[in-house]
Amino acid sequence: MASAVEKAVWNMAEALAEESGVELVDVEYVKEKDWYLRVFIDKSEGIGIEDCQALSEKLEARLDAEDVMPEPYILEVSSPGLDRVLKKPRDFEREQGKTVEVSLYEPLDGEKMVVGVLESFDGAALILEGRAPIPKEKIAQVRLHIEI
Repeated sequence: MASAVEKAVWNMAEALAEESGVELVDVEYVKEKDWYLRVFIDKSEGIGIEDCQALSEKLEARLDAEDVMPEPYILEVSSPGLDRVLKKPRDFEREQGKTVEVSLYEPLDGEKMVVGVLESFDGAALILEGRAPIPKEKIAQVRLHIEI
């Protein structure tokens, strides 16, 4: 579940990303040693350092002007990577037909990690090619699978 900070930043970053010709994929606000605000962007031809820098500068100016952040933070704008996590309905739609890794909270049919071709996700269950539906409540995480 997204925090209030993540929701506020999403609302700001989404319009800025659209203006920049990129898609906002995710926003994370996490405490590690310091607070990190991570913004993930993408576009069909791939993200370059210039895309990240441009959005970072615009977003930082907007965050400073609107004083949204409750404490000092480090802003990172990047691509979600080749093995991106699928979270939102549009992520599942966009990646249909691709191989995904599904991490489960507990073993299902003796497996805690399932790899298969994504057919669909209807919000209640994930459908992988040739497998029984996997109920949403059993899924810890779904990410694109990278062949090694």
